[in-house]
Amino acid sequence: MNIQRQAFVLSVAVTTPVVRMSLIVFLAVAIEQNASARQKYDPAKVEYIDNGTIRLGVSLDLGGAITYIAKSRSGKNIINNYDWGRQIQMSFFAGPAPYTENGQKPKKHWEHIGWNPIQAGDDYGNGSKVVEFKKKDNVLYVKCIPMQWPLNNVPGECTYECWIELKGNTAQVRARLNNARSDKTKYQGKHQELPAVYTNGEYYRLMTYRGDKPFTGDKVQRIPKKTSGGFPWDYWLATENWAALVNDKDWGLGIYKPDSCLFIGGFAGNEGMGGTNDSPTGYIAPLHTEILDHNIIYDYRYTLILGSLKEIRSYAVQQGKDAKTTDWRFEKDRQHWRYHTADKKGTDAGWPIQGFVQLDLSKPGMTAISPPTFWKAKDAPVVHIEAAFKTTQKKSIVAWTRYNGENHQPKHTAADRVLFDINGDGRFRTYAINLASTAGYQGALSYLMFKPILNPEKDAWVKVKRIWLDNESSNKARSTTGRQSSR
Repeated sequence: MNIQRQAFVLSVAVTTPVVRMSLIVFLAVAIEQNASARQKYDPAKVEYIDNGTIRLGVSLDLGGAITYIAKSRSGKNIINNYDWGRQIQMSFFAGPAPYTENGQKPKKHWEHIGWNPIQAGDDYGNGSKVVEFKKKDNVLYVKCIPMQWPLNNVPGECTYECWIELKGNTAQVRARLNNARSDKTKYQGKHQELPAVYTNGEYYRLMTYRGDKPFTGDKVQRIPKKTSGGFPWDYWLATENWAALVNDKDWGLGIYKPDSCLFIGGFAGNEGMGGTNDSPTGYIAPLHTEILDHNIIYDYRYTLILGSLKEIRSYAVQQGKDAKTTDWRFEKDRQHWRYHTADKKGTDAGWPIQGFVQLDLSKPGMTAISPPTFWKAKDAPVVHIEAAFKTTQKKSIVAWTRYNGENHQPKHTAADRVLFDINGDGRFRTYAINLASTAGYQGALSYLMFKPILNPEKDAWVKVKRIWLDNESSNKARSTTGRQSSR
């Protein structure tokens, strides 16, 4: 990562999320097979719900991870269960790396993974413990204590909860992390799999939409399997917020996550071959880069769609075509924003978020970065920032990333930014910044970045309540720059 103070050229390298099984099988960093790949969960401990269209099962041996999805009458499971790092499951990442506990260290090839409790179990074949389970009709609830993936039989200092309801050919899922770590260190945000989805080898065609004309019926794209070796997965910006793994007949499993544009996925192994316990697998995960405080409660939702490619995309388009994704209100959470500093330790005042996020501006390079999203410059020429600055400095910067289907990272040049005046008296104001005043603000865009002050300053801070883009006229934007909020 690099911030050049004068030109304020920001290029943020996105941390690669750790995909557990791939690093052993495909990077050849370890000869031995995962111990969990030699285990089999007890089919008698799989609990099913079935609405006549979909049959879905969760394993109470594996923390309630989803181990089975099929048509109600076909009985052909789509989900891959080769090891405990597959399934459809919750997985979170945080520091430190390597993560050790009670003197136990991860194997060399897992040192980079850090803190990583996952829903199903660990690399040694120990399943996560279910502590509560409920089922009624087409709805189920499960709560577990997840296991640290790279360690042997080490439970995470947290619990995971999942609520699953079947509706038509979809499974509506709500998931929650309840963190209770004894380590109160503030670690920088990492990519989170929300969730991790693994399918069998038959469903090898990874399909999505990552173009600059979302919700218009533009052609879907296939992301081909990597053939160059090494890391098997690709990143992309899914501008309709969905992806699917389908078979040769364009039928399979899709995932829609309404607030996620950044996805990772691919296929590993022999295409078109293998069942639920075999190694070949397709992978998808919607991603957000999140700070996971020691005491955070983190909720997210997603939808699984079983059907044809046309049905999967139609569902996502219908749900997302009118969604507004460029209005971030920091009332109860970070709204998926993260922070970059020169020392790569960008955090805020911590959890819980109570009406605003607060940033320490003594840290060199402190910059807030939006989650990846998608908007057109002509539809949103103005950005508003409701914030209170405590500083002697008079200028702040807003910058943006031009959408590029081949590049998912937030970055900009000196031409893609606007400086605006601020008042450093510590009072909340709404600043309206005319982005259209610069020639660089045009076309399709994917990230917004906010650098509160140009240089680090001792004891300086900013509190941010809300950031939003809209189509307020340029004249009005100029007249309201620095306007004091009525609140």
